[in-house]
Amino acid sequence: MSAQKFVISEDLVGERLDKALVSLLIDRTRNHVINLIDDGNVLVNGRQIKSGVRLRLHDVVTVDDETINEDSVLPEDIPLNIIYEDSDLIVINKEAGMVVHPAHGHFTGTLVNALLFHCHDLSGINGVKRPGIVHRIDKDTSGLIVACKNDFTHEKIAKQLENHSMHREYYALVKGVIYEEDGKIVAPIGRDVKERLKMGVDLANGKEAITYFHVLERFNQYTFVSCRLLTGRTHQIRVHMDYIGHGIEGDPLYGKGKNLIYDKGQLLHAYSITFKHPRTGETMTFEAPLPDYFQKVLEKLRQE
Repeated sequence: MSAQKFVISEDLVGERLDKALVSLLIDRTRNHVINLIDDGNVLVNGRQIKSGVRLRLHDVVTVDDETINEDSVLPEDIPLNIIYEDSDLIVINKEAGMVVHPAHGHFTGTLVNALLFHCHDLSGINGVKRPGIVHRIDKDTSGLIVACKNDFTHEKIAKQLENHSMHREYYALVKGVIYEEDGKIVAPIGRDVKERLKMGVDLANGKEAITYFHVLERFNQYTFVSCRLLTGRTHQIRVHMDYIGHGIEGDPLYGKGKNLIYDKGQLLHAYSITFKHPRTGETMTFEAPLPDYFQKVLEKLRQE
């Protein structure tokens, strides 16, 4: 029998056990998950609980499922843009279009497949489908992501994400002209009840989400901004900028109106990340320049 262990992060705090496991066990149906729970094959902090019990931060969920194939995610020789690497962690500048970990419709060609080929050893806290992955960026978002090579590092980085001592900053090109120099968006985010692929601001039931932005450059119909995440909700910057009426150019899921100058995915780039090295305590900052396609869009706007 194959066992997987998950440590609940802030994205899943407050979720029912069965719903959380549907998102964690990406190729399992809800009925399958409920059967696992009812049969006693799911433990939370070493105890059996009911499907409807809501999870807390750092709960440890162990799943014994004999149908899980440990070899279902295979190493693939995919080039990686490695910014930094040591025996504990690796910092990657992910290109737009690459999925971070296997999910429905994307079981090959992901960052995880590439990491398994390059690293061999990765932390196992998030199961066989997400080894080493402690935080994510969306498929069409480019930029920096940290992967962990052991559970010690994973737990330390996860703690920094939780207490907001890890800083992540992004560049974005948004629709419309923002006249303020700086802003702070405080708007809770939850799953869209009508479109399950989307997130949205949910003032009643959403989870706390805070984004800071700073205007870098203004154009006739666009604004180039930097954004800093205080929390790390799914699609947070995309949802928040859309919420204030300045959706990200190129975004196929959010944003009102057509994408006029770029339509190949949101112009969003994770350009800077700062954290303390889990083993040495050294503060480390890494930066990744704007991709060429993003830079060309800005140059075109400047010429106009």
